[in-house]
Amino acid sequence: MLILMSLIYYSYWYPFNLLVLLFSILFNYAFGTILNRIPSKVILTLGISFNLLLLGYFKYYNFFIQNINSFTHLSLQALSITLPIGISFFTFQKVGYLVDSYKQKTSHYKFSSYLLFVVFFPQLIAGPIVHHSKLVPQFSDTSIFNFNYENITRGIFLFTIGLSKKLLLADSLAPLANTVFDKSEGLTLLEAWGGALSYTLQLYFDFSGYSDMAIGLALIFNIKLPINFDSPYKSLNIIDFWRRWHITLSSFLRDYLYISLGGSRKGKFRKYLNLFITMVLGGIWHGAGWTYVIWGILHGLYLLTNHAFRDLGFKMSAIPARIMTLFFVTLAWIFFRANNLSDANKVLSGFLGLNGVKFHNLTYINKQEVILIIFAVIIVLLPNSNQILDKFKPNFRWFVFIMVLMILSLYSLNNPSQFLYFQF
Repeated sequence: MLILMSLIYYSYWYPFNLLVLLFSILFNYAFGTILNRIPSKVILTLGISFNLLLLGYFKYYNFFIQNINSFTHLSLQALSITLPIGISFFTFQKVGYLVDSYKQKTSHYKFSSYLLFVVFFPQLIAGPIVHHSKLVPQFSDTSIFNFNYENITRGIFLFTIGLSKKLLLADSLAPLANTVFDKSEGLTLLEAWGGALSYTLQLYFDFSGYSDMAIGLALIFNIKLPINFDSPYKSLNIIDFWRRWHITLSSFLRDYLYISLGGSRKGKFRKYLNLFITMVLGGIWHGAGWTYVIWGILHGLYLLTNHAFRDLGFKMSAIPARIMTLFFVTLAWIFFRANNLSDANKVLSGFLGLNGVKFHNLTYINKQEVILIIFAVIIVLLPNSNQILDKFKPNFRWFVFIMVLMILSLYSLNNPSQFLYFQF
């Protein structure tokens, strides 16, 4: 039933995407079965190449054509390609499966279990990026077929928290971020900071809200998905940030890219180089554009600097460390959000105060938006969804809290809304 529901769910928007997904699933399961019997690096390379080529065609083909035309003055024709939702996420999951099949770790998986592992609807289109070893064994546990009222209650609670983060916070912050990044010129310091912070907060509430909803939905079916966010904007440094932000992506990049490149086993220079390469490729994974490459480069440089200071024994007290970390994270988000390098430079100029400072008669930000940003920052500093769930009890007080959030969220459903991470 879960497989059927998930396939209908995925095909609802654009049925052709389901054919792409099913073809990819059949190919990867077949290659995984072969690798379990014949652990060949050649077969593994072919399997990984297939996944990367499929992802490359749908996500990066027109980007390559555009750049070839720019550098060579050719007029190669771009294609009208509809990006299958979630292709970046389920590609990573299937690559991890192939690597572990090569290591003889998946030989006991049935096709139905593998199919549900990929298509399970709460996490199919935007993660968390679940490792097969964390999910497939749960399908063999017969207790998941029983009604567990504690899991259902906790799942509804977490889903509601995620829904309210998305609809009440992320969507309220979106208009200012969109105005600053898409329309404005000559941004002053306060306006650029308002737009950059709006997007920084919007992205967090959007994606962590989606992750809460996915984890909550799975819990209703007695299936546990991994935590994906742990108060990343409370981080003391960039290393700490990547242990808290999109945790499942960080784990994948570490286990299947950084360690595969050699990790820290071949000396300090190779360690730093591997870190840098990992973050640049992580940037490219997010999107087909030079802004994502620069975002990855910035985080690569951040990590190198953080590790270098750590190796020198440099320490900083908590409050300035958090402020500095948030500053550099926000600066990098400017490139992540901008439509192109020109727009990024426009916002960055204002962000660094190059267009002057004004506190009155501001064009692109008003007092209500400043209050909203301050309120959102306070929410970020409070206990996160996972910590609130630990305190949750199915009593009347919590019931009222859930119902208020649910009613406010449902009331907001008519407002324009889009999950930011669907584009990745």
